[in-house]
Amino acid sequence: MYLPREEGQGLVEYALILVLVAIVVIAILLLVGPQIANIFSKVTNGLSTT
Repeated sequence: MYLPREEGQGLVEYALILVLVAIVVIAILLLVGPQIANIFSKVTNGLSTT
């Protein structure tokens, strides 16, 4: 009897999940990145003036 091989299917599913997670992380960084940069510049300016 012919048994289908599904080993490659699992790998493709993991790759798709990884791509989706990467897209979500990039989108979050694009939205929140400028705010984080402002916080770091305020901290840097505060440390340099003391």
